[in-house]
Amino acid sequence: MKKTVTIIQMFLLVALFSPIAHGKFNALDSSSYQLGVGDRIIVSVYGEEEMSLKEARLSDAGTISMPFIGEIKVSGMSVGRLQRYIEGKLRGDYLVEPNVTVRILEYRKFFVRGQVKEPGAFAFEPGLTLGKAVALAGGFTERAAKKTVTVVRENVQGEQRILTFKLSERLQPGDIINVQESFF
Repeated sequence: MKKTVTIIQMFLLVALFSPIAHGKFNALDSSSYQLGVGDRIIVSVYGEEEMSLKEARLSDAGTISMPFIGEIKVSGMSVGRLQRYIEGKLRGDYLVEPNVTVRILEYRKFFVRGQVKEPGAFAFEPGLTLGKAVALAGGFTERAAKKTVTVVRENVQGEQRILTFKLSERLQPGDIINVQESFF
């Protein structure tokens, strides 16, 4: 009986302190990451080289062009959803049971501007925190307001949200980091 209580207690602790419970869930931690303009992907159809897409960067319209299928609006789709979509398009007319794999080769860039030594666009890597991003931009200048760094995040509909971040918080591809000037 005591083991059952301990397991239940552990489950409750995990649920209570999980990132999801506190709204800190990072889309890159799951298969729900939504592809966007600038992402570079590869699409493989197992055993069917001519139906595969070696490499493609999502266009400004958020599309890719697949052999035998044509242009596909990919922006806003997860990798899993895109795989299922392509399998569905190939099933029947072209293949009996297609096996499609989609991999992200390169995430879209993130941007750092304001009071950093080297502002600009940088390659995104999963697990990137705000502190690491500032380090990539050469670090804060002497005039930087280190405690009020904002991040502009755009959703797939093009709507932007302005968020205040701590240095330990994770970024997403396409984020725009604004380091304000301190007045004191």
